[in-house]
Amino acid sequence: MLITSIIALVSSLVLTAIFLPWMIIFMRSHHEGQEIRDEGPKWHQKKSGTPTMGGVIFVLAAAISSIWVAAWQHGINKTIWILVISLLGYGIIGFLDDGIKLFYKRNLGLRAWQKLLLQILIAVVIVWIAATDNFKFNLFIPFFGVITSVILFTLFVIFWLVGFSNAVNLSDGLDGLATGLSIVAYGTYAYLAFKQKNFAILIFCMSVIGGLISFFIFNHKPAKIFMGDAGSLALGGGLAAVSVFLNRPWSLLLVGIVFVCETASVILQVISFQTTGKRIFKMTPVHHHFEMLGWSEWKVDIVFWLVGLIGSILYLVIWG
Repeated sequence: MLITSIIALVSSLVLTAIFLPWMIIFMRSHHEGQEIRDEGPKWHQKKSGTPTMGGVIFVLAAAISSIWVAAWQHGINKTIWILVISLLGYGIIGFLDDGIKLFYKRNLGLRAWQKLLLQILIAVVIVWIAATDNFKFNLFIPFFGVITSVILFTLFVIFWLVGFSNAVNLSDGLDGLATGLSIVAYGTYAYLAFKQKNFAILIFCMSVIGGLISFFIFNHKPAKIFMGDAGSLALGGGLAAVSVFLNRPWSLLLVGIVFVCETASVILQVISFQTTGKRIFKMTPVHHHFEMLGWSEWKVDIVFWLVGLIGSILYLVIWG
């Protein structure tokens, strides 16, 4: 089981390492790069033109590795399909968003309602595929009847997948930040899946980790390529799905504590400004607040990665 999962990691790592440099060359030769938003930190403007959509490569590498390793070892079960669909589904939404940004040379892609509608649709598809596995609804059955539990489970999965896909997306604002955080989170779930002898989730997590390790080589500061929404939305959707189908959804509040804090900072900033006219943070998401305080990108990255690691360790110590 462990050896097979390592093969999945290596497969994804190698695929990403082979195709990502090609994508960087292609994007540069066609002058396709990220447009940096005007309201962001002024010193980020020098990143304008950096190739983006790198997430396409590691998402495809992880999906391909998960499928072929599962098929080779034990056959592809429903859990593998659900996880791959969550990764690819949210990755496609991000790909559309990134594509519109690049095509129109602006930092606005899909409209908010369009993105939300597509995110909900992917979550509904995942619930529909999982509908025959009644044990997945056990999250609410101890407190409610079966029918009510199914309804609550559906609403919960929609909220969880949409929420965390956007949370990882918000965290992808500094070179390497979301990549490092995701490696920590997926690594934690790989360990939990190994303990629970859940082969499908283990190879999926290891496949994602392999792709991210390769991607980090090109994404750390100074980034040669950004993951774009194609990567960040996919990573968040995949994480949420993994937490649900390990029957440990609440674990993501600690394992993904930085993602939660990034999202909370935006929500609190909006509420505060609309109700009092004052801002709590110098800029949100909160990683920009620390930049405005004079922290370097590397310092923010390292501190945030450590917070994510501490959150994961705390969860494993208390509930692992």
